[in-house]
Order: sequence, then structure tokens, then C-alpha cells
Amino acid sequence: MEAWGQRQPALQYPETRKVEVVEDYHGVSVADPYRWLEDDVRQSKDVAAWVEAQNKVTFAYLESIPQREAIRRRLTDLWNYEKMSAPVKVGGRYFFTRNDGLQNQSVLYVREQLDGPARLLLDPNTWSKDGTVAISGTALSDDGRYLAYGVAEAGSDWTTWKVLDVDSGKMFPDELKWIKFSGASWTADGKGFFYSRFPEPPPGAAFQGLNLNMKLYYHRLGTPQSEDVLVYHRPDQPRWGINATVTEDGRYLIISVNDGTTSRKVRIVYKDLQEPYGLPIELIDNHDNKYFFIGNDGPVFYFLTDYNAQKYQVIAIDTRKPEKKDWKTLIPETADTLTDVNLVGNVFICIYLKDARTQVKIHDLEGRFIREVDLPGIGTASGFSGKRSDTITFYTFSSFATPPSIYSYNILTGESRLYWRAKVKFNPDDYEVKQVFYTSKDGTRVPMFISHKKGIKLDGNNPTLLYGYGGFNIPLTPAFSVSRLQWMEMGGVFAVANIRGGGEYGEAWHRAGTRLQKQNVFDDFIAAAEYLIREKYTRPEKLAIQGGSNGGLLVGACMTQRPDLFGACLPAVGVMDMLRFHKFTAGRYWVDDYGSSENPQEFRELYRYSPYHALLRNGPRRYPATLVTTADTDDRVVPGHSFKFAAALQAMQTGPAPVLIRIETKAGHGAGKPTSKIIEEIADQWAFLVKNLAFQPTIPD
Repeated sequence: MEAWGQRQPALQYPETRKVEVVEDYHGVSVADPYRWLEDDVRQSKDVAAWVEAQNKVTFAYLESIPQREAIRRRLTDLWNYEKMSAPVKVGGRYFFTRNDGLQNQSVLYVREQLDGPARLLLDPNTWSKDGTVAISGTALSDDGRYLAYGVAEAGSDWTTWKVLDVDSGKMFPDELKWIKFSGASWTADGKGFFYSRFPEPPPGAAFQGLNLNMKLYYHRLGTPQSEDVLVYHRPDQPRWGINATVTEDGRYLIISVNDGTTSRKVRIVYKDLQEPYGLPIELIDNHDNKYFFIGNDGPVFYFLTDYNAQKYQVIAIDTRKPEKKDWKTLIPETADTLTDVNLVGNVFICIYLKDARTQVKIHDLEGRFIREVDLPGIGTASGFSGKRSDTITFYTFSSFATPPSIYSYNILTGESRLYWRAKVKFNPDDYEVKQVFYTSKDGTRVPMFISHKKGIKLDGNNPTLLYGYGGFNIPLTPAFSVSRLQWMEMGGVFAVANIRGGGEYGEAWHRAGTRLQKQNVFDDFIAAAEYLIREKYTRPEKLAIQGGSNGGLLVGACMTQRPDLFGACLPAVGVMDMLRFHKFTAGRYWVDDYGSSENPQEFRELYRYSPYHALLRNGPRRYPATLVTTADTDDRVVPGHSFKFAAALQAMQTGPAPVLIRIETKAGHGAGKPTSKIIEEIADQWAFLVKNLAFQPTIPD
């Protein structure tokens, strides 16, 4: 097979029209020749024609790759195993989702006893022929009698909420619309629930317009949405986000009000539900820190917070003495990052990250340490939900080469028991996972996981895929993925870099990769690539990078800064225009991480690394083989980001490596994507890497 960048036939890309758009940013003239590609593909014939023409070129290229079909068949075979969520006990029953292997969407079931027969509640596979309608959020009444659930179409963030009678399986007529970024929380009497929604957008603005003026409502079961009661809103702050949860004892409504950015810095408002005419009371009246409600004992509220704790702590606030001087620290900050806390069985179940690996510790209500949960190995554990009265909870554990297993955990004895284990058609003993630490440009020590088949040679010839994210306080932990398993089975090395901007080491680690310090994220990722090359795992011609959403920005920035370092790039649903991201749908939420072009100092930094603008500013040069992926109905990171980036990259590419964009139809940012579409997209990405990293993959028959 030909080496990277050699002897590949020249591709004929569709002609992409340029327009004369130049804007002044604080005295700097910035051209935007592909501005027209921001138009909604559902409404613009020109954009729709461009999408069709690009897909024609892309799929013709992908279909010409000899190994593509074998990769797709093997991936389908690997994917065909039973998947299950940890059961959640509500009202004495056990609710869980299950996928028999290749179902487009997982199905919701209920059991009356833990090991009893399962009864089907919701099967979203029957809601559409192509599997593009999905469940997006569920909420059960305290007695387990009623189920409120969200329905999302074509991957959109917009959801329509409906209600099911669990006993009879009958649907209520209730239908709640224009809900986004909100769950539902029932009152203790089961007569209704609280939820948040946005106003109905103007015609044509649903998928690109800014989301403003979120309001909290109460919906009484069996009534039309038009009769819902407005509970809380801030008309003076249209950018603020509002969500609410009812305390387990049913007494209070806890309202979390974020500042309109994904920093999720919140102020806390609460309402005594036993006082029907009582006004909401502000408990925390600023956006200086993050507060996540855990539970309460009467008027004493428990929060997970970064107040005076970069790596988070658990505090108690007595609402009768709400001044900060009276706040009580129950579980103080430690050297490891406290990422989540559940109050189950009258204990705090605390989930920590220790160098990006899960640790779970149990503390009593006074904060005293009881024991550590003995996990099966290095990996990711999640779950641990339940009520104060429960003595058993459930968690899921997995790692890069360890398929998911569900365990029950006895809170009284500390014993974990295997409840269910996925059966995937591979042998975990054939693979190894290790964690290394490398040094970034400024001397920062950064962890990275490296996974591959046992016995590989460190001779610089291994096809290697480096994955990263680096933003919004989100940590990357070792979790199982069939697609990554296949990559390793084919002979590839898979690496995950835990770069700054994420949540691996608390708020300081996050903040070190935001706003004017965003370049640290790219430097960390570039240093990870250089480590893999230096340690002879691979070389530039054999190295690919991958990331999605904020990770798509990561790939776009690194490939425009160091095009010499990579053989192939896979930016997915990326934020590529850093000057205009805040003008669309949820983009305004990202200002806390990125900054804004409306700020002169932040504009200069954004303009410097913005992938789209870097291409235009740098001019023609050789870039690595690139397969951009996005979806036509992504209303989180609007596809115009990827469209403009791909058009500019095609125009600026002087080397022979292909620059393609794969645009999925009837799909969004990723959530709810049907299995069939996921398999097709991954198979195309792996085939693209096989061709452009020039290796012969191992593909079992």
C-alpha cells in the first residue's frame, strides 16, 4: 500500500463559492469567505447542494478502500453483544435499559423483583423506521407508578416530554414541548413534576437561534402544557439557565441557576413545597462557585462544591443559619478530585479520580471515612444511585480492554457481587493497558493511557490513534469501547491524553486550559504526540489524532499549528470558528471556557488559534489527510463550523493527502444516534486511517 502522501490520485473537490464578508474586530479586519455555509441546510438550497456534492466525493473515496467492508462486518460482529444499564430501584421495582446487540436504540424495561422477568416499557426502535428517534431523559415518580420521558428526533437537543403509566403501559395525553437541557422532577404526591423550557423559537430559528429566557414550570399530570404554572424565571437575566430537583423527603424544591456558561457556576434558590404561597428563597446569591445538591436532612442541605476547594469537598448548609461562617465542611478536599457524591443508605458514596482512574470511598453523615470500595482494577466505575432507605446499590465498571460489568454493592457489609457481565467476542488477556506520564511544553506533568495488543514492537511503525478532549472540566477515564477495541485488534495503538482543560485534577487543571490559557491544551496534546514518537510507538506518518466537539477544536488547532506531526486527522462535530461560536444555539454557554471575540484581549487569542481562521491566515500548505465528520441536524455545535473548516482546508491543501467531509443525515451532535449509523461512521473512519496511515489491518473472518 502506498505511503502517506504519495501516489494517491488527486481528488476533485466540489467548487465552493466565496463571498466578500469582512468584519472589524477591535481594529482587525477579518475575512469570512465561507460565511454562507452557516445557513441552515434545511432551509438553504445552496448549502444542501454543497452537502450533497461533498458527500458524493467523500463516499466515492471511502467506497474505493478495499478493507472498508471487512472492517464494517467485523465491527458489526463485535458490536453484537448484549448491553445493559445498572438497575435503578424506584418504588420497589427495578428499571433498566437493555440492547440485545444491534438494536438502534436501547429499550427500557422494569422488573418487579431483581431477578424476576423483565417487562418492556418503552421501545424507541418502534418510533421510526431508521432508528433516529430516541429516549432523551427519564424521570420516575417516587412510587414508580408514572414515568416521564423525553423524546428526541434526529439527534436534536430539543426534546418533547411525555408520560407513561407504568402499571398499565398506557400513555397519558400530556405532551410538553420546547424543552432542552432539562430533566424532570416529580413532587412526592406523584401529581406532577417540575421542568424547564425555552420559549417557542420564531419560525426557522429552532436549530440555529440562541437559546434564551429559560423558565421553570410545574406540570400537573393530565393537563395541557398551556396550563403549566410558572415557578421561577429571571427576565432580567435571559442567559441564565434554570433547573430544579425535589428533595427525597419531598419537602423542598432546589433550584440551580447557572450563569449561562458551561462553567456551571451556580447560585442556589430553594422553595418550601409545604408553603404553597411561599416565595423562592436565595441561599447562595452569587455565581462565584459550583454547588451540586446531594441531599438533605430537613433544613440542612448537603452540597458538593469547589468553594474553598479546587478539588471539591462536601459541605452542609443549615438553611436556618445560612451565613458562610456557619457552613460546615463534612468531607474536606483531598489530593484526589472528588467528582460525584450520592447519598444512599444514609452514607455518602464519594467518587474520586486518582490520576484519571476511579476510586470510590464511603463516608458517614458526619463525614467520617468508613471504607473504600474494592474495584476490579484500573478503570471507570459509575452508578451508585439509590434512596436513603436502600442497603443495596449498583455500579458499572469497565476499562479499555475490560467490557462493562454490573455489580451490586452492599452498603452495610461493603461486599460487591457480580450481577451481570457483557460478553464480547474477544479475549481481554490479549491486550494491555498502561498509564504513563509525560512533560508538556511548560514542564507540566500530564498523564496518558496507552492500550494495544500485547507484544507489539516499539520500532516506530505502529499505526497509532491519539484521542483527546481538554475542556469544560470533563475528565477522560479508561472506559470500554468496541470501536477502540477493533482499532487495537487491527494492530493499532490507542492513546488517551488527559490534557489540561479537563476535570482530571480539579478546577485548577480545568482553568489552566481555558480562555487566555487555551494554548496549554494544544501544547499538552502536541507533547503527547511527540512522546509517542519519541518512545518509538509510532512516527508522524503513522500517527492519527481524533476528537469530537471541543475535541474537534483540539484536532483542528493542533493540525493547523503542527501539520508536520500527523499522518491523519479526524475532527468530529468541532468548534472551528472561534469568533462566532457564541452566536448560535448553545454556543453562548461556552464563553466561560473559551472567552469571547467581543472582548479585545480574548479576541486576539481566539483569532490566533481558531482553526478556520488559522487556515485562511496561514495560506496554502501541506496538511495531513483529514476526514471531518458532522451531521446536518446538529443543533449543539452547528454544522456550519465543520462546513467552513472543510471548505477552507480543501482550498488551502497543497499536498496530495485527501481532505474530506462526511456529513451524516438525520443526526445531531451524537446523543441518540442509532447503532447502524454509528457503525457505518466508525467503519469509514477506520478505513480512512487504514488507507492514509498505510498499514495492513488484522481483520478476523
